[in-house]
Amino acid sequence: MCFHDNLSKRITIAIDGPAGAGKSTIARRIAGKLGFVYVDTGAMYRAVALWALRANVSPSDMHRLEQLANAAHIEFGPRDNAVLLNNEDVTAAIRTPEVSQAASEVSLVPGVRRAMVEKQREIGGRISVVMEGRDIGTVVFPEATVKIFLDAQPEERASRRANEYAQPTDLVERELRERDQRDRGRAESPLVQAPDAVYIDTTGLTIDQVEAAILKIVRERTSNGRERTH
Repeated sequence: MCFHDNLSKRITIAIDGPAGAGKSTIARRIAGKLGFVYVDTGAMYRAVALWALRANVSPSDMHRLEQLANAAHIEFGPRDNAVLLNNEDVTAAIRTPEVSQAASEVSLVPGVRRAMVEKQREIGGRISVVMEGRDIGTVVFPEATVKIFLDAQPEERASRRANEYAQPTDLVERELRERDQRDRGRAESPLVQAPDAVYIDTTGLTIDQVEAAILKIVRERTSNGRERTH
């Protein structure tokens, strides 16, 4: 059965956690099962970073970056988790190493984060969503229906990312540890577990096991969370 949205039944599922914990994969699957919209907040920062790179805007130009973030029209297409920036499909363009590095820097700009949070709240205010990122349950939607904090041992996360990007594991692990430090230490919307979030360590678990655990939590928290059967 598909879930039919209406104003009285909107559901927000917030999935936070560090890089490589499996947030994107799990969030996509949960959204598919429930018939909700999957929102990859990291892709939103990547989209702003891509625009900044194309416009030759320096990562140190915080004012211009904030302007781009506010002006950016970012949408998530219904097919193949497409990401649209100003009506252009940038799904593949935002996944390059260059954009990844730029996004890491852009996301540190307070004005950019404020702009993205506003856009994320606007999306979640209209429809039921599974939204994943670093600060969804703490900053974007502190009143989310369900909050999950996905984690895994650094070695496990590095191994997953290394396989995904075909890079040396030791290099990826070093980059992940640096990313963790930046995410947890930044002044604006740091990565922390919300007090009421359910902690799930995905180390050694299969995707199916993690999915089943989260769907169980959703069912317990809401009578509206029904799996899509067609």
